[in-house]
Amino acid sequence: MTPAARTTTAVCGADALPTGTGYAPCHHGEILQGVFLDGDGRRCAGLVTLPMAGPGSSAEFVRRPGTAPQALTVTTADRTKAARAAALAVAECAQRTGQPLCGGELRLTGDIPVGLGMGSSTSDVIATVRAVADSYGLRLAPGTVARIAVRAESACDPLMLDDRPVLFAQREGRVLEVLGPALPPLAVVGCTLGGGAPVDTLSLPVHEPGDSDVRAWERMRTRLRRAVATGDVQLLGQVATASARRAQQVLGHPEFDALTCIARRVGAAGVQIAHSGAVAGVLFDPAAPGLRHRVRSCLRALDAHGIPATRTFTTFTTTKEHLNGPAHRGVDRPAGPDTPRRPARLPAL
Repeated sequence: MTPAARTTTAVCGADALPTGTGYAPCHHGEILQGVFLDGDGRRCAGLVTLPMAGPGSSAEFVRRPGTAPQALTVTTADRTKAARAAALAVAECAQRTGQPLCGGELRLTGDIPVGLGMGSSTSDVIATVRAVADSYGLRLAPGTVARIAVRAESACDPLMLDDRPVLFAQREGRVLEVLGPALPPLAVVGCTLGGGAPVDTLSLPVHEPGDSDVRAWERMRTRLRRAVATGDVQLLGQVATASARRAQQVLGHPEFDALTCIARRVGAAGVQIAHSGAVAGVLFDPAAPGLRHRVRSCLRALDAHGIPATRTFTTFTTTKEHLNGPAHRGVDRPAGPDTPRRPARLPAL
């Protein structure tokens, strides 16, 4: 069972209030984002996120039967999207169990940076929905969680799903395509652009895509599908870089050209960004020779250009020996797309 799917119910005494807990992870921005054609040929906004282990949101919901539905409090009070999600989840679960609507108390904790495009609000919302369902003794299907999340925050990331790479319609809460069983293994040097300042997505200029734009995104989708099927990190990096470059028409990060130059100079596969935030990553093939040297060179170059490095991580299960010891250097490839994996941090560099 993945951490994203894990919920547990608190042990309650005979007079204790029903309590549920839930958890949801974050992501590290997008590999691809644009407008695509769905199965009916209709234009649909969609994205493919880059998974990252570590930061996440945890929620605890104490249900109070007999109280009014409006008697629902959230700690902290500024989590308005999570509050809406809690009310929607209560309505869903009450209907399923035949119980009357009621209020409750939601407590949220987490360590996801806000405003960087890492899915902090979606993580809060999904953790909340899972906690409410857990308090009813229910486990809602990912599609139901996605539907509630979209109603709570207008658009959501696919954090309610497993780790399979999917093209996800964020404004509709549905999967447009499962691209394959897993992304190719990646090592990622995370950083922030724009000085790490949060991006106000509502203030960004609106670009209405034309037919040529949609065709370009569909070509990227085809290439990404092939990269996943063949485990081709270089091709994935090319797609991510092309998508990030298109996003600069709206985001306009002044450091973006420097970031892509650094990636080329250190032999990275490419770069990825949050298309609605400031987080970015330099993507490496962990099986390429001299990974540690490339990562060190990347970190030095980022520092020289005033681009703050954040976290270096991998998207596959690895061992310290693989990254640090010479015995496996250039010999054993890390887990491939058909191998169960769990994202992990690289050792300190």
